[in-house]
Amino acid sequence: MAHFAQLDESNIVTAVYVVADADCLDGDGNESEAVGIAFCESLFGSGTYKQTSYNGNIRKQYAWVGDTYDTAKDVYIRPKPHASWVLNSNNDWEAPLALPDNNFPGYDWDESAYQADNNTGWVARNLTVPS
Repeated sequence: MAHFAQLDESNIVTAVYVVADADCLDGDGNESEAVGIAFCESLFGSGTYKQTSYNGNIRKQYAWVGDTYDTAKDVYIRPKPHASWVLNSNNDWEAPLALPDNNFPGYDWDESAYQADNNTGWVARNLTVPS
């Protein structure tokens, strides 16, 4: 199965469609993104469609609704999780502070703590242990 993301005018993913492999084959029997796009347009109307892949072989990672398609880099980028995070060279969002080495019981990012004191930000998860 092939997967195609539908993009709005700002290149935000608005839908992801599953298309049978047979509906993406050109006249020589080779998979073609252009044929898959034409198939999507025939079903869902005109628009911008880009192929995506569950295994990350196409455009870095699988596209989800809300992701942005970066036309210059030809990749899908997740929404920015926090105001202080920056996009790294791998097109992943990165916190301004490294995750603590001891990742047990786990940590979550607290943007308000970081904004109050930029030496903090990671807070330990409050996990309860069954008695």
